[in-house]
Amino acid sequence: MVFATSVQSHEQVKTLAPKINSLAGKGRWNFALDDCDKILRIVSDRVKPQQAVALLEKYGFTCNELD
Repeated sequence: MVFATSVQSHEQVKTLAPKINSLAGKGRWNFALDDCDKILRIVSDRVKPQQAVALLEKYGFTCNELD
C-alpha cells in the first residue's frame, strides 16, 4: 500500500515508528520523505488501508491512499 502523508521530518517518523511497527510489523514499512507526497509504503496482508489512515490521523497527520 502507498500513502501520501503530511509527515515532514525524521523526528516525526521516529515518533510514529513504534505505532506503525505495532500495526504492520517492524521492517514492513518505510517513508520516502524526499518525495513531494511524503510517501508511506506498507507491505502487509493483514493491514487495511483505513487502519493506516486512522493511525496517522490519530497523531495529527494527513494520510491518503494512492492508487
